[in-house]
Amino acid sequence: MAVTVSLVALFGLVLFFLLRSKTLGAGSAFIAVMFGFYLASTGASGPVTELTAAVVDALGKI
Repeated sequence: MAVTVSLVALFGLVLFFLLRSKTLGAGSAFIAVMFGFYLASTGASGPVTELTAAVVDALGKI
């Protein structure tokens, strides 16, 4: 579990700097996919799924 959280932090940090510097390409896409993959295997996947469902529900009521 500690390795997964470390990889989420690493990929998130790298993705943040790539997006901030507007350096988007194949490497950035790979980093984004890996960030999502490792984030899904942490305890954050439940709250992220619930937040997404709540936002979609709220948009549907507008």
